[in-house]
Amino acid sequence: MSKQTYRVCFCFRRRFRLTVSEAPQEIKELFDRYSENGMMSIDHLQRFLIEVQQEEKATVEDAQAILDSLHEFKHLNIFHRKALNLEAFFKYLFGDINPPLSTALGVHHDMTAPLSHYFVYTGHNSYLTGNQLSSDCSDVPIIHALQRGVRVIELDIWPNSTKDNVDVLHGRTLTTPVELIKCLKSIKEHAFSASEYPVVITLEDHLTPDLQAKVAEMVTQTFGDILFTPGPECLNEFPSPESLKKRIIISTKPPKEYLEAKDVKEKENDSQKGKESADEEAWGKEVSNLKPSTVAVDESNLEEEENIDEEDLDEGDPKSQQNAAPEYKRLIAIHAGKVKGGLTEWLRVDPDKVRRLSLSEQELEKAVLTHGKEIVRFTQRNLLRVYPKGIRFDSSNYNPVIGWMHGAQMVAFNMQGYGRSLWIMHGMFKANGGCGYVKKPDFLLNNGSHNGVFDPKAKLPVKTTLKVTVYMGEGWYFDFRHTHFDAYSPPDFYARVGIAGVPADTVMKKTKTLEDNWTPNWDEHFEFPLTVPELALLRVEVHEYDMSEKDDFGGQTCLPVSELRRGIRAVPLFSRKGDKYPSVKLLMRFEFV
Repeated sequence: MSKQTYRVCFCFRRRFRLTVSEAPQEIKELFDRYSENGMMSIDHLQRFLIEVQQEEKATVEDAQAILDSLHEFKHLNIFHRKALNLEAFFKYLFGDINPPLSTALGVHHDMTAPLSHYFVYTGHNSYLTGNQLSSDCSDVPIIHALQRGVRVIELDIWPNSTKDNVDVLHGRTLTTPVELIKCLKSIKEHAFSASEYPVVITLEDHLTPDLQAKVAEMVTQTFGDILFTPGPECLNEFPSPESLKKRIIISTKPPKEYLEAKDVKEKENDSQKGKESADEEAWGKEVSNLKPSTVAVDESNLEEEENIDEEDLDEGDPKSQQNAAPEYKRLIAIHAGKVKGGLTEWLRVDPDKVRRLSLSEQELEKAVLTHGKEIVRFTQRNLLRVYPKGIRFDSSNYNPVIGWMHGAQMVAFNMQGYGRSLWIMHGMFKANGGCGYVKKPDFLLNNGSHNGVFDPKAKLPVKTTLKVTVYMGEGWYFDFRHTHFDAYSPPDFYARVGIAGVPADTVMKKTKTLEDNWTPNWDEHFEFPLTVPELALLRVEVHEYDMSEKDDFGGQTCLPVSELRRGIRAVPLFSRKGDKYPSVKLLMRFEFV
């Protein structure tokens, strides 16, 4: 494997020397400092763990466990001397035993606070296998989402073609339906495969009362005792994730309110004739008449705009809803919907009951300009769900941080796609043991002096600076075809490193490009001043430079800054879809100053 040949034409070949993965100079210097005569003893390794890796509680037993973990590298001759040579030390640093997030932490946030105190891993149109217009509906993406740790599953429920049963599909599109009962059974089977904390099913209900009764029967029989049903009245405070372990929760708009919502919608329709924006596709309007939105950004327009989530729509006969199935209503634990009036009324906090409000990504973007602090105050007790705008037919997503920095718990994403926004979402929910619930920072939960709440627009001082060293990368040679990046030579890799967070902290930086090298050794340092480190995520991407075409993708990861392990760590990279590569990883160092 010392040389590699690329065919350029029939009569000409290029040969390249394959560089062997070798410890960077800084690693060699650290080894020399913490070893004697070329060997690092258990005591030396413990001191290294405490002083460099900043694992203050590291014991001799921890150091011994590292040495024992290297048993597969018997050729390194490290066992009879009970010490590590440089090669073994490098294997430890660049091995799976040294990840950037601690696997021992597990669920470590306080899980006894109300649900409104947590960011929750939330899916949008969870049943779609692909785009929003013509893909199949299936329980498979629901299963995949639950296995990844997603805790909120969204189902659009409609009468089937014969009006005697219930299907799940994206209404007024060409998506093929799947039976509701199949989705419910799959949720029950896989709900707690990745996390024992509660799963919320949000229903967008387009049913008549007789089919609502049928849904109530299906849900009750499928979930039985694990279904959380507090009764028909609204909760005055949400229970905690801890108290709801291994429970299923139903959230939708109470049926008795559909008639009222229908009337409001019809009035808005009368006042907005001929004024359909692209946003309305989110609510199932005609797909063919797409027009760009021209609504001005001010409160009055926002409040008058026909921004009704699908769960607010009434698809049945308005009169029939007055006879809505009581057994269906009793299932609803988290009441959803918009009250009469505009944004100010939507965000009014009721001291006697809690509820869930849904806003589209565009509604939220406009609302934060005039009501940022009110949104933060609302989300201290109530749940806010944000969902993608309707013209995202390709199942793309939006920047989730705008929702999180205003306290929105349920930032709903299309989980079946891929892209940078989804990578950030994956990164956020790697925190807290990957259980799907991340405790919101105290500043979003507590009122300050004079009963004030966090102001997302305020200019804040730097709390800490994250120093990142990108030493090197390896593994592409094993995980990709040798002509994947370039048909005529080894790849030319560069890394992008940055922060996703509040606007003041958000930035991306880039290493130099190293030509013709499967194991690039960049050895570059970056600094990231952070004003809100609690909401910051470290973004890492690797690309292969292509002079004539778009640069090729070489891996990515996103990590919660609040849980980064200090010191030198082996950072595994993931594919576009979020699947971990078997071998590709970077050697990096993290320090906070």
